Amino acid sequence: MKGGRKNLKRAAGEQKFNLQDGQTIMQVLSLRGSNLIEVMDGQGEKSLALFPARFQKSMWIRRGSFVVVDISGKEKALESGSKVACLVSQVLFYEQVRPLQKSPEWPEIFKSTHLEDSNRSLRGQTSQQEENELESSDEEGLPPIEVNTNRIKPFELLSDAESNSGSDRDS
Repeated sequence: MKGGRKNLKRAAGEQKFNLQDGQTIMQVLSLRGSNLIEVMDGQGEKSLALFPARFQKSMWIRRGSFVVVDISGKEKALESGSKVACLVSQVLFYEQVRPLQKSPEWPEIFKSTHLEDSNRSLRGQTSQQEENELESSDEEGLPPIEVNTNRIKPFELLSDAESNSGSDRDS
């Protein structure tokens, strides 16, 4: 294992965490692909952040995860016309988020957000969408489906129909 990844995993495992100058906690809104993620800061402002390649195959994030982002060059990047405004410097795990939620460093907008609640709400939204799709797929106002005459009837159906008609003849 390379030294960089070993140190990366060791730093991720530390319980105690302090924000440095130019760093802020942000929540992941969506994964855009090509190591780009959409994040929301404490003021509710959305921006694109770069998820560095050094985190690949060692740390994973998903919607609702919290990350520490370096925003020191954000204004300069936006002035130059770049859409990517910040760089992810650390991924926060559940064990690290719990103590931070109680600290004054935690943004107010995220205080109502809990990791479990975000997962439940995502599942709830998808189940509601599925129910709406099922309701909309009802056959309201459509004519009944006709039998396809181009298909040959299966052997079992023919034999059942013939045996029933034969039993009628016997009685």
